[in-house]
Amino acid sequence: MLDWDALEGFVRPYYADKDIMHNLWHIELVKRMADRILSVGNYKINEEHLILALYFHGFIYRDEETIRAWLKKQQYSPEAMEYIVKIAWESQRKEVPEILEGKILHDAHVLEGGKVYCVVKTLITGSVRGQSLEQTLRFMEKNVLGKNQCYLPETIPLCEEMNAYTQQFYHDISSGIA
Repeated sequence: MLDWDALEGFVRPYYADKDIMHNLWHIELVKRMADRILSVGNYKINEEHLILALYFHGFIYRDEETIRAWLKKQQYSPEAMEYIVKIAWESQRKEVPEILEGKILHDAHVLEGGKVYCVVKTLITGSVRGQSLEQTLRFMEKNVLGKNQCYLPETIPLCEEMNAYTQQFYHDISSGIA
């Protein structure tokens, strides 16, 4: 059974210094979207593994061995550890998920906050990085437009709607400031 206090205590330092679009609130938004996906899909999954991977996805690329050590200390089996780590990696936006939990977490990560959120997150993250609006729009053009993809039948139409909205926003703002 998941020890929420131990999990929160372990992950909190990893999210403490992240910007407002990548902190623990981000985890909550992705969790809400994953819950929404699970409520419409008829999926039989290990929700505990999904939750753990969700909390780890923001630093798996930097601290995988520390995550594995924590999971071992929490007495997860080697097989469970491998599965949790795989889900966390598959949640990354550039990964093509192979397993169901990976697809759910990946798609929830892409769709967090809904169609408008993609634009808001890009703008705020650019601002936090000290970019000008023009630099952020160039980043959006190169790294966001047409780059988001989902893999579940329930999420593909949502992703298409988000991508269309983001494309229209980019066109409108670019036209307005040119």
